[in-house]
Amino acid sequence: MNKIISAKNAPAAVGPYSHAVLAGNTLYTSGQLGLDPVSGDLAEGVEAQARQALENLKAVLETAGMDFQDVTKTTVFLSDMGDFAAINAIYAQYFTGEAPARSCVQVAALPKGAAFEIEAVAVK
Repeated sequence: MNKIISAKNAPAAVGPYSHAVLAGNTLYTSGQLGLDPVSGDLAEGVEAQARQALENLKAVLETAGMDFQDVTKTTVFLSDMGDFAAINAIYAQYFTGEAPARSCVQVAALPKGAAFEIEAVAVK
């Protein structure tokens, strides 16, 4: 049976979706933007957005009893692939040791005019 995960320390969803769904041992997260969980405001700049989005992802993982070491796959969405190197440096601060599988794609637009979004699959 699936369990809906709603993280108190992550920003509210900007649409009709859950922060994550736990299906057995596997957690499927919705995309996390660089939104401040208190104000709902988007952080300034792609690097600040990436850090905040990863903190939001951390909050979702923790609510499900997991952490970054449990993540097996991520998808990163960038509004500008020119930010790839800067994002990699920040990403590596959160995913230390063995990194999960990852896709990174440039998109035409993200919700709220964001420059960065990340989603993940984690297994406990």
